[in-house]
Amino acid sequence: MSDLDTAGSRDLAPRLGEVIPPGEPAAIEVITQKIETQVRAAAVSNPPARRDAHAKAHGCVRAHFEVLDNLPANLRVGVFARPRVFPAWVRFSNGSGTPTKDSTPDGRGMAIKLMGVEDSPSTTQDFLMIDNPAFFVRNAADYVVLQTASNILKFFFPGFNPFNFRFHELRVALAIGLKRVSNPLNLRYWTMVPISFGDIACKFSARPCPPLSSFTARGNPNMMRVNMAAQLAAGDFAFDFMVQLRTNPATMPIEDATIAWDETASPFIPVARVTIPRQVFSTPQQNAFCENLSFTPWHCVDAHRPLGGINRVRRVVYEAISSLRHRLNLAPRIEPTDFTVEPSLPE
Repeated sequence: MSDLDTAGSRDLAPRLGEVIPPGEPAAIEVITQKIETQVRAAAVSNPPARRDAHAKAHGCVRAHFEVLDNLPANLRVGVFARPRVFPAWVRFSNGSGTPTKDSTPDGRGMAIKLMGVEDSPSTTQDFLMIDNPAFFVRNAADYVVLQTASNILKFFFPGFNPFNFRFHELRVALAIGLKRVSNPLNLRYWTMVPISFGDIACKFSARPCPPLSSFTARGNPNMMRVNMAAQLAAGDFAFDFMVQLRTNPATMPIEDATIAWDETASPFIPVARVTIPRQVFSTPQQNAFCENLSFTPWHCVDAHRPLGGINRVRRVVYEAISSLRHRLNLAPRIEPTDFTVEPSLPE
């Protein structure tokens, strides 16, 4: 079993309201083949092989993920079962698969990798988040349309029939891409798609603890990295890590990733604190280590198994693309166990 295929030996029967459409496996195969072709072509024209999304990292930083003490019994689930501190890597990134200047409209990502997670087959627990509570693709079938469209507008407007226009998805995409940001530490992030929280479904979110960073200068094409580096040279920074429990299946769907769950109906509740201590992270060695890291929501304990069609797409696609890019780059795929940084890409 590979390091990413952590659910390979698990029961993958539908859980907690999941409904797997008959054509989904074929759709996921089409998506995977399309993205593999894109990654191969990009690696030839502009090596090394990169992620198909979130290709540009602002940096990978060392962090401590502290599970809060005195959580109520219904929140003592999975990695939150008891108070403890997990060492963690946190990767901040732009959402695009093509690295570009940071002023370009884009989604921004925060990926957290807990280490030393005994009940996880990978020994890690990954939480993948972006700076919006919903995604702009509903399911695997729509993902095929996105991947095979000649351009992004064809996805939102696939013909002349207005009944087929994806206005809702367009609004979500604009909400993701049009935020004016200059420091990834000052953003709030969401998992967007549901995840198991024991015997119920949930979503997670990371919210920066006040005060926000004062390092927000614009103009540098890599301003996100520059401002984050300035903040972490000056002092620590922290996020509240929160959970939102699914309380109404009718308005909190599992299989539609474009729907944000109402925070007034089910508020996010802090369950951990992510502390990023003062540090220097932007070194050639650490940047190479960061480039080689793999993140997937399927690095998980069973209590936090990903749910829904987009997560089922991720399970196959993330494994395939991680395997491909590491193979093309002649780089090993290894899950970290501590804060040791080793060079991980060939010279």
